[in-house]
Amino acid sequence: MAQSLNLDAYLKRINYTGSRAPTYDTLAGILRAHIVSIPFESFDVLLGRPIRLDPGSLQAKIVTGHRGGYCFEHGSLMHAALEAIGFAPVRHASRVLLFEPRYESVRQHMFLTVTVGGVTYVIDPGFGPFACAFPIPMDGTPIPGSAPGHRLAREGNDWVLYVAKDGEQVQGWISNMEEEYPVDFEMMNYYISTHPASFFTYNILASAVTQEGRVNIMNQSVNIVRNGVAELAHLPDRKALRSLVVQHFGFDLPELETMRVASVPGWQ
Repeated sequence: MAQSLNLDAYLKRINYTGSRAPTYDTLAGILRAHIVSIPFESFDVLLGRPIRLDPGSLQAKIVTGHRGGYCFEHGSLMHAALEAIGFAPVRHASRVLLFEPRYESVRQHMFLTVTVGGVTYVIDPGFGPFACAFPIPMDGTPIPGSAPGHRLAREGNDWVLYVAKDGEQVQGWISNMEEEYPVDFEMMNYYISTHPASFFTYNILASAVTQEGRVNIMNQSVNIVRNGVAELAHLPDRKALRSLVVQHFGFDLPELETMRVASVPGWQ
């Protein structure tokens, strides 16, 4: 995979100019730069476009095209970049617990682990507004510089990532940390992007980091965080959605003005 990725172009896309040595500081710097520069969005699912996870397609869409993506795209792109630098990232899948209980949640999320200096870290750039901008150590040590809320806990045979939501610390996802392979994520990706029961096939979910904080979109609801203060807004139509994406996500997608969203009245 690493041989198919233009590492220079990727690092330019995320505005990373630091060291390329496979150290903790490099890992943390690239993760932070990736989350700040590449938004979370799944518009192609609603537009009926296939989601490709090979490095060439990811480079064309995200690096060259300046688009964002959802977890499989973020995780696959970062895996290729870290591998090209000299890390040995491992792919994992988890069940997201933010919106439904474990027994109703399919394995629908991708994240990585990377071992540096004898410590294994969770790297999760594709968790949208809940993504941690710092590597999360699995040995229980505090997360350097992280905002309160993220922590990993061993619960039986599983690992649970806790995140901050609505002022509380809640379970974000659960995983047995089994190593997964590209073929596994091709199957998950196909289900998540095409199955009528998948959340992404009938809802808008997008999130981007801004200079003042973050912008989160859930259908017609917009949460704009500026300097730690959240402000709610409403998208009256799809033209307003396109304008918001241009303003905060760094790309223009004219097709948004005619995109069909089953959960939004009048946008079906």
